[in-house]
Amino acid sequence: MSTAIARMQRANRGSDFRAYRLHGADPSQLDPFMGIDHAWMSAPTFPPHPHAGFSAVTYLFLDSETGIANRDSQGNSTLIEPGGLHWTAGGRGVVHEENPAVPGRTTHLLQIFVNLPREKQNAAPFALSLAAREVPVVHRPGGRIRVPLGSFDGVRSPLTPPTEVTLLDITLEADAELDLPVAAGERAFVMPIFGSAELNGQVFGLDDLGAPILPITTEATTHRLAARAGGAKVAVFIGEPLSQPVYSNGPMAFASQESLIAATAAYRRGEMGRL
Repeated sequence: MSTAIARMQRANRGSDFRAYRLHGADPSQLDPFMGIDHAWMSAPTFPPHPHAGFSAVTYLFLDSETGIANRDSQGNSTLIEPGGLHWTAGGRGVVHEENPAVPGRTTHLLQIFVNLPREKQNAAPFALSLAAREVPVVHRPGGRIRVPLGSFDGVRSPLTPPTEVTLLDITLEADAELDLPVAAGERAFVMPIFGSAELNGQVFGLDDLGAPILPITTEATTHRLAARAGGAKVAVFIGEPLSQPVYSNGPMAFASQESLIAATAAYRRGEMGRL
């Protein structure tokens, strides 16, 4: 089965933040995801900033040297430890910031932006957290699959987010293979983290700056993921498209221009709180 390739871009900010950024050429290409940053951060990089209309999700890889200190204007203060996940549902608006818990130590993370269904975009913001020890792990010959969101082969994450999506953190030894099932009507794509892999025979890797996007089908399908020499680590994202309009100014995104304008005005009035 042929796959499309979404391009990643390098998105560094000085020497303390480097990233590979994946954003669709149009809002529908990754729907219900809006973009993903695969990043390494070793010092405070972004000042407190708002999110509204969608969710900002942070997942730390196990090789992070320290955790992420997350706090928001709702009074939540969370240490995201290596292997853990934190989901901030922006709703009608919240201000938050994230910094390495120990400056100078490097965090290795995914920053995932997930759209909210239109009917949830003006709801009150809230946060969900999942500790590393709570993340289910599935073992296969030559492979390990962590399931921080959604499910894999009957094993489900204990987290119930406002947008139903799956995130799989997959590590494969050299030449190991794995069947990757995708339900009918769902979009799936694969982001290379380390090494080089094949998806349905198509080679991709971090040096290629490309992420395969699987076509949406009317029937459930199973895809073959395989590591090449040296092994590979990939992140798999799966979700059913929301198929709704997206009006965005960067930190905020809504299904209508009117909601975006209202949220922007609310932030300027200080109604989303401050840090």
